Amino acid sequence: MAGFAVAKVGKSFGTQGELTINLYDTFPSDFTIEEPLFVYIDNLAVPLFLDHFERRGKSGGVVTFADFDTAHRASELIGKELFMGLEEELLGLTSEEDREEFSDDDELYLEDFVGFRATFEGSDVEGEITDFEDSDWNPLFIIEINGKEIMVPAVDDFIVEYSPSGRTVHFDLPEGLLDLN
Repeated sequence: MAGFAVAKVGKSFGTQGELTINLYDTFPSDFTIEEPLFVYIDNLAVPLFLDHFERRGKSGGVVTFADFDTAHRASELIGKELFMGLEEELLGLTSEEDREEFSDDDELYLEDFVGFRATFEGSDVEGEITDFEDSDWNPLFIIEINGKEIMVPAVDDFIVEYSPSGRTVHFDLPEGLLDLN
């Protein structure tokens, strides 16, 4: 796990999603709400964007996170540690070259993977992503393998890692999915 723990969510502090947080010594003194904090949910780094942050003493604070605007919704975060420095993990940037190529102003969309080489966990099969079909119900990558087109759901759970500089995407697909096409 990259990054470092900076705080832990304490308890609810109102009816509009406010939470108290206990700040660790690693919490930056010059922190601003422009940079997200991260929390792990189901072993995935999830960014939390702040609507409000108020320091309370040396080791405390009150926060309101975007999209956590009710006490019930915010209670899902109680007891969880908050992290900083996980931007690279969240974006799948695994090499120094990737981190240099991907600046803060860039955004990578699923359709940007068209033209990338596709590799698959547990298989020596390789292909090329030739198209992306955007659908609210089931977005798909079209991957050409040995002259045959296969469709792979474009979901984060299936993407293990990717390299913008190497133009590769590594997938971990459910057993038999490659054979269905």
